[in-house]
Amino acid sequence: MIPIKSASEIQRMRAACAAAAEVLHTVAAMCVPGVTTAELDEAAGDLIAEFRGKSPFHGYKGYPGNVCVSVNEEVVHGIPGKRRVQYGDVVSLDVGIILDGYVGDNATTVAVGVVKPRTQELLHVTEKALYTAIAKARAGNRVGDISNAVQTLVEANGFSVVREFVGHGVGRKMHEEPQIPNFGRAAEGPKLKPGMTLAIEPMVNAGTYEVEMLSDGWTVVSADGQPSAHFEHTVLITAGDAEILTWPKKKPLK
Repeated sequence: MIPIKSASEIQRMRAACAAAAEVLHTVAAMCVPGVTTAELDEAAGDLIAEFRGKSPFHGYKGYPGNVCVSVNEEVVHGIPGKRRVQYGDVVSLDVGIILDGYVGDNATTVAVGVVKPRTQELLHVTEKALYTAIAKARAGNRVGDISNAVQTLVEANGFSVVREFVGHGVGRKMHEEPQIPNFGRAAEGPKLKPGMTLAIEPMVNAGTYEVEMLSDGWTVVSADGQPSAHFEHTVLITAGDAEILTWPKKKPLK
C-alpha cells in the first residue's frame, strides 16, 4: 500500500526535505579538486547533526557513510574514503536526513571544473529528465508516466537508464511503496494520489545501462566504465503540479 501523508506529516516531510536540500547544496559546493570523498562525507555528517537529524544511510544494512559519493563511472552507493576528487571528474552526491521521524532524500551530480562535452551533456540530460518526470507526477497519472518520461528523453539523447536501481516512495521510511523505475510504459502502474511523497531519481549512463557491483558490496559502476549521472528530488503529489520538497530554502543551523 502506498502511504498517503496527512497534513501534519506533510509539514514534517517539508522540514526534513528542506534540511536535506541544504546539506546537499552545501556539500556540492565543496566538490573541488583535492577534496577527499571522506571529507565530503564528514562535512555532510556535521551539517546533518546541526539540523539535529540523522543520516538514513549510515548503518543501513551496514553502509558506513553518512552520504553516498560516487565518482565518474560509479553510478550510486559509492563509499566515501581516501579518494581525492580530480579536475574533470563528475561527482554524484546522494544525501538523506531523518528529521522528526521523516526522511528527506535528494541527489545531484557535480562537474568538477571543465568536463568532456559529452559528459556535460549527460549531466544536462539527466537533470532535464528529472524535471520532465516531475511534470508527470500529477494526481490521476500513473507511475508509468513518470518512468516513461525519463526513458523517452534519455534514450532520445543517446544515453541509457539504469534498470537495476529505481526511485521510490519516501516518508517514515527511506524506501516506501511504490517503486519508480526510470523506464516503462506510460499509463501503467499505480495511480498517483494527493498526499503521496515520492523520491524521483533518474540514474543515467553515458554508455550501456548495465552495471556491476564492486567488491566492497556497495559501489555500483557502469559495466563499460563510462560516466554516470544521478539527480533526485523528493516531491509531494498535490491536486495540481507536484511540489518539489527538496529545494534549498534556508541556511544550515549554526
